[in-house]
This record gives sequence, C-alpha cells and structure tokens, in this order.
Amino acid sequence: MMFERLARVINRLPWVVVGVAIAFAAIAGVLGGPVAKSLRVGGFQDPSTQSSLAIDRLQSASGLRADGGIVALVRTSDGATSDAAMAEALKVARVIRSEPDIAQVVTYYETHDPSMVARDGSSTTVVGYWKQVSDQEAVNGATRLADELKSDPNVKLGGFAAINHQLNTIITGDLAHAEELAFPILFLLSLWVFRGLIAALLPPLVGGVVILGAFLFLRGVAEAHAVSIFALNLATGMGLGLAIDYSLFMVSRFREEMANGLSPDVAIRTTLRTAGRTVLFSSLTIAAAAGSLTVFKINFLWSMGVAGIIVALTACVVALTVLPAVLRLLGGRVNWGAPRRWQQAVTTPSGTSGFWYGFSHFVMRHPVPLAALSAALLIALGLPFAGIRFNSVDQTALPASSDARQVSDTLIREYGAPSTASLSVVVEVPASDGTEVQAFANSLQSMTGVTQAGAPQPVGGDTWKFDVRTKGGNFDSATQTLVRDIRAKPAPFTFLVSGQAAAFVDLQSSLASRLPLAVALVAGATLVLLFLMTGSVVLPVKAVVMNLLTLSAAFGVLVLIFQDGRFENLLAYTSQGALESTQPVLLFAIVFGLSTDYGVFLLTRIKEAHDAGVPNTEAVATGLQRTGRIITAAALLFCVAIGAFATSEIIFIKELGIGIAAGVLVDATVVRAFLVPSLMALLGRWNWWAPRPLRWLYRQAGLHEGSPTAA
Repeated sequence: MMFERLARVINRLPWVVVGVAIAFAAIAGVLGGPVAKSLRVGGFQDPSTQSSLAIDRLQSASGLRADGGIVALVRTSDGATSDAAMAEALKVARVIRSEPDIAQVVTYYETHDPSMVARDGSSTTVVGYWKQVSDQEAVNGATRLADELKSDPNVKLGGFAAINHQLNTIITGDLAHAEELAFPILFLLSLWVFRGLIAALLPPLVGGVVILGAFLFLRGVAEAHAVSIFALNLATGMGLGLAIDYSLFMVSRFREEMANGLSPDVAIRTTLRTAGRTVLFSSLTIAAAAGSLTVFKINFLWSMGVAGIIVALTACVVALTVLPAVLRLLGGRVNWGAPRRWQQAVTTPSGTSGFWYGFSHFVMRHPVPLAALSAALLIALGLPFAGIRFNSVDQTALPASSDARQVSDTLIREYGAPSTASLSVVVEVPASDGTEVQAFANSLQSMTGVTQAGAPQPVGGDTWKFDVRTKGGNFDSATQTLVRDIRAKPAPFTFLVSGQAAAFVDLQSSLASRLPLAVALVAGATLVLLFLMTGSVVLPVKAVVMNLLTLSAAFGVLVLIFQDGRFENLLAYTSQGALESTQPVLLFAIVFGLSTDYGVFLLTRIKEAHDAGVPNTEAVATGLQRTGRIITAAALLFCVAIGAFATSEIIFIKELGIGIAAGVLVDATVVRAFLVPSLMALLGRWNWWAPRPLRWLYRQAGLHEGSPTAA
C-alpha cells in the first residue's frame, strides 16, 4: 500500500527527507520569494466578450489604449491659472512625456480646454495617453511615474493604470501586515491547541515550507501564463491554514498512537495510514474544488483556481513527507515543553468518554428537532443572499485615502466628470459614412435611460466612436437593461458597446455561462472522492447538501455585513451596497472544499470505528469525540490565518477573508456538531449503503485503511 511504502522510506531515511525539505525551502525562497514581480494586475474581464472586443478595436484603430490614460491632478495654492500652476503642470507634463509608453500628453495651457480646470479654479489636470500597450505595461509605466512624482505634494495620479498600481502596492503591504498579525496569534493559539512548545512549532514550520513552495510553483506558472497578483493572498492565507489543519491531524494522531505504547516507527506507519489518508483525501477535494475555478475565462478566477490547486497539493506533500520525518526524529520528544496534565489531555485516545462523546449522544437522542433547528438556522443565515446585488472592481475598491481614488472623486466633484454610466459605441464603417453613424447616434437619444448621445468621432481606419451618457450608475439594473437594448438595436453596420457598465454586463454573462460546469465539477469530484473514501453513496450526497447549506450561510453573512453596511467602523470599510461579482464564485469553490475537508476528517474516524464492528450510533459518538476538539481547533486556527485578510484596505479582500472564515466557523460548529450526528442517527445503517455494483467498485478501487490503530 502507498502509505506503507511511504512510511518505510520515512522511517529509514528521516534525515534525508528533512534535508531535502530544507534544500527545497531555500531554493523556493530564492526563486519564489520575488514572485509578486511576475504576477499581473487586472484580469477581471472575459477577453472574448463584446466590451473587450470593442476596446481591442478602438486600440487597434487609434494606436492608443482606450482607458483614458493617466491623469495627473495638479493643485497649487494660488490657483490653476497662475504662472506657478502653469510651471508646475508643464513640469509634470515633461515627466509624463518622458515615459516611453506614453504617446501624447495634453495640458490646459496648450489646449485651453475649460474641462481641464476645476470649477473653482483650484486645480488642473495633465493627461497622458498610453500607447497600445498591455495592462501590465501600463501599470509598470504608472509605477515608474509614481516614483518620479512621489516627492511632489501638489500632484496625485489617477486613471486605470494608477488604480491598478495602487491596488498592487496596497495588496503587497496588506499581505505582509496579515502575516505579521497572524503568525504570533497562531503561535499562541497553537500552544493552547497542541499543549506543548515543540508541537506548537510544527504548524509554522509546515506553513513556511508550503507557502514558499506555493510561491515557487506560482512563479513557474506565471512564466507560461498570466497569473493575477491576488493569487498571492490566497496562496498565503490558504497555505498557512491548510498547513495548520494537516499538522493538527497528523500530530494529534501521532501523539495518540505514541500514547498507546507504539514505537515511533509503528506510530508513523499508523499515522500515515489513517491521518495521512485523511490528508490525501482532503487535499484532493480542495484541489478539485479550486480547480473548478479554472473553467472560467476570467483571469482573476483562473489564477485563484491555480493557486488553490498548488497550495492544496503542496500542503499534502509536505504534510505526508516532511512532517512525518520530523515526527519520526522527535519521537516522544514531540511532547517536550508540555506539562503532564496537558500531555494527557491531547494524547488520551479514549473515544468513549468526554464532552464530545456525551454531546453527540445528546444530539442523537433528539435528532429530528436538532436537525430541523440547525437546518433552519443555516437557511435563515442564507436568506439575505436572495437579495444580493453585484458590482465590479473599480476605483471604489481603493481606500478613500489613496491618490487614485481621490483623483477620481475630484474629477466627479470638481470637474463635472459623469457620476453616472457612460457607454462607448464603437462602429465599423468607412470614414465616408459618418452621416449614417450620426443618424444611429441620434436614434439612441430617445431610448429610455439615455441622457445624451455624443457626436461620433473618427478614430482611425474604418472605426468611429461616440459616447452615450445614461441616467443610472454602472451597476444599476436599468443601465444593464439599456446596454442590452442598445446592443439589440438594428443598424446598417457592425457596432460594439463598451464602457464599465457594458463590461459589467459581460462579466455577469460570462460567469453565468460557466457556473453550471464549475458546480458540476465540484459536486462530481466530491461525490467520487467521498465514495472512494467511505464506500457509501449516501454520505457523499449528504456532504454535498450540507456544504451547500454552509455556503448559503457564508453568502448571507457577507450580504449582511458588506452589502448592508454593518460593522463599517470595526472593519474599516465603506459599504458599496453590493458585493464584487466574482466573490460568490470564489467562495463557492474554497468554502465547499474546506467544508469537505472537515467532513473527511470526521467521517474517517467514524468509518474507522464502524469498520471495527462498532454500532452506527456508537461509531458516530466515538468519531466525534476523537475529532471534535481537533476540528474546532483547526477551524479556529484557519480562521485566524485567513481572517487576517479582514485587515486589508481593499474591500473585496476583506470579503474574501471574512467569507471564508464565516463558512469555516459555521461548518465546524453547526454542521459538524449538530447536523452530522443527527442525520447519521436518523439514517442508521443506510449511511453506509451503496448499490451492489458500486460496492464491488469500492472493494476494487477504494482506499482502505486496514486495521485501525493496532498495526
């Protein structure tokens, strides 16, 4: 068997395994440490949608990026029309013009365009238009310009590239801050959970190797395919969380087997065959759930899926090789630094007494009311999700103190920039057919929701463009309807509609088109893997249903907090009245995988007792007693690791951290403590039912532990 062979290698060559791990960590630190420089910003749009194609058409025709360029807001004490203001603005223009990716620079002092001066005359804008460069090249240019102008207090940079540059800077800083916050708390909690200094040091050890390895593999992927910068947050938080979970599973089982009187060699074999098997199944289910994100055409989600796969598999390999090798070298010394009373608390293997044993029997004596109440609570928590509203990433994702956000707010407040949605209609006709384009623009003027259709302008070649001002905001349902109505309007030529509102419509459509496939992949992989683990078709189906209840509760919590604007002062954010569109999809994959993770750990101990001939009710109580404390502790530690993202200045990173933490806490408490034992009591022997052909398949292909504990 795989785990027996692995145990023989680890028992025979523990120092070699540890040495290889040290060398790998050193190499990963050197090569993977600078991974942030290889990752990309943006990636929140499907490149095959109409809005993306319209932008490509504009850029190809004009030779310029279609994002409005980089905007420098220049403010002086004596006003924009003074000689000092003109000198300052022209100096900024020279700096921007020196950037090789800038095609042209425009100032008020050359154009005398009144829209480039604030209504109160207190400031002016300098606009630099990018050449036809990629998003990343524009952000790199904005980074260089920000460095050049950072010492000038009169200048703030805005525009698409500056927004993404500042997102990148803030996220990198948030990542370091989250690590600084999480590690000391995790270590102190680990002392309480592991009840010993040496044992408490093992999760950070595993977590460090996992994170470095994930960074290395992410950099390798980034060499071949664009990877979003946001994948770093997931790799760090999830890597640390899974390292803690798997360390807790493995270390607790090893200490338990040592307390049973087994030698370190035999304890390693038993630990790998039992807890190691749990880790393997857990990592596969999490990797499969994360892998479902790769079916989306949106690079942000694809990158998160790749990061999730890398982290899950890396954590599995480290937990099944490096950690057992360290435990083999430590032997009984794993309990050093722990008072004898603490050692007994974590190593006494009895599953027939204790809080969780008694609690599970209480639940199973009242299965119907407790199952109904638990399900009702989860459904009630999930009800706010029915009223969810969506938005997308824009300048409002930045904190109000950031320069790019201030520039955007100032342009709306002081320059008359539109606060409502503005659509760009890109028309493909010869330059001589401008009259037809004008007639089409005029026909849009009468559409419901349109306030103004601008005059068409030739862009280059056979391409024209005109803007349509609307009454609603970018994310309003009326604006989305207007986008669809304009696109459906007959015209004697080909035209495309872009703009932020149109991009939002396309994002929603792209997500909806791929979501059924992602859900099918997650559910299918979970059903197959849990069947291979349990030999039952009932338990996997039940796990999927409970995971969906957990997800609905997590989504409901996000709506209650971020959409409805609760705890704004505590969490240091300003509600946008909606959730970022990709967050439910991302949370679906991650929370579904993590819920299955805890379910696998509990079910393996229940199945272990059941296979030993213990009756169903007693097997459930024994399994919960052996895992209740560990699952609770693992959930708490994971929530600290991932919940540290709640300190981020970027609102959708806050949503990610709190959403995952909410799902994990709900799953580890309501689901595992109430729903699992009550439903298993109600189903009785049907928990382990499978049709005869599938029972044969399980005997052939399922992964079996063999005899528990006694090996």
